[in-house]
Amino acid sequence: MLHTHLAVGGTVHVEGQFVYPNKALDRMANERITGFAGVPSTFALLLHRSNFKNMQWPYLRYVTQAGGAMAPSLAKRLGDVLPEADIYIMYGQTEATARLSYLQPDRFADKLDSIGKAIPCVELRVVDEKGHQVIPGQIGEIIARGDNIMQGYWEQPEETARVLQNGWLYTGDLARVDEEGFIYIESRKSDIIKSGAHRISPKEIEEVIAAWPGVHEVAVTGCPDPILGEAIRAFVVPEGNQALDHKAIIRHCRNNLASFKVPQGLIELTELPKTTSGKIKKTLLQGAR
Repeated sequence: MLHTHLAVGGTVHVEGQFVYPNKALDRMANERITGFAGVPSTFALLLHRSNFKNMQWPYLRYVTQAGGAMAPSLAKRLGDVLPEADIYIMYGQTEATARLSYLQPDRFADKLDSIGKAIPCVELRVVDEKGHQVIPGQIGEIIARGDNIMQGYWEQPEETARVLQNGWLYTGDLARVDEEGFIYIESRKSDIIKSGAHRISPKEIEEVIAAWPGVHEVAVTGCPDPILGEAIRAFVVPEGNQALDHKAIIRHCRNNLASFKVPQGLIELTELPKTTSGKIKKTLLQGAR
C-alpha cells in the first residue's frame, strides 16, 4: 500500500490511535480520506464502538479488507453504512507478497462471504489431499502459483519443502469453490476442531454467533476435553456495556447449526487477544476455561 501510493503521488495516513476510534475518525474526516484499509476487527470496532455509522463520508471512495475472513453479517453492516463506497474483500499471505485474490465491489452484495477470484498473474486452485482439484461445494486446500510467491523461508529448508510443492504454495487455508469459480474460506487447517468423530470448522459457528444482536466479536476454538478430545468453546465480546443472554445465544446456535457444532461453552470477554495487525490469537484462548 505504501509503495503503490507513493508511486502515483498519493498520501498515506498511518493511524495508530484506534484505541480511541472517534479521534481517528475525526482525523479521517478532516483529512478527507479517500481510501481506508482494515482487518475484520477494525471494522467490528468502527461499527460497534464508534461514531462511524453516524458520520458522513462524502470523500471515501473505497475500502479494502484483508487479514482474515469477515463474517457476512459484519460485511453487510459495512456495506449498509457505506453504500457509495467500493468495498474490496481481499485474500493473501505474507508468502505471496501479499495478495492472492480479491472480490470485485460489484459482487460484494451477492458474494458477501467470498474472497473472490485470483488477481492477475496468479493462479489459484482448491485441491484435495492428493492434489486434485475439488468439485464445486467440496472442501479442499487453497494452493497458489505466480511470480509473487516466495522462494522459501530463510534457512528453513524443511518448512519450505512442506509449503512449496511442485511450484505451488500450499496456503494451509481450507476453502470451497462455487459454480462461478468464487472461492470461500472455510478455516485454517490448524484451526479445525477435532471433536469426537467430527472435524469442525469454527468459521460457520462464528458467523452464526456474530449475527446475534449485541455481539461485537467472537472467536470459536477447540479446548481440551477428556471425552471428545476437543470441546467447542465460543469466546464472545459484547457491544459496549450490553449484557448478553448466553442461553439465548446457545439456542440460536441450536436453531442454525448441526447439533455437533453447537458450543459446549460460552465465555464472555472484554477483548479478544490479537496480534499487532489485528488478527485474533486463538492459541491463547484454547487453554482458557
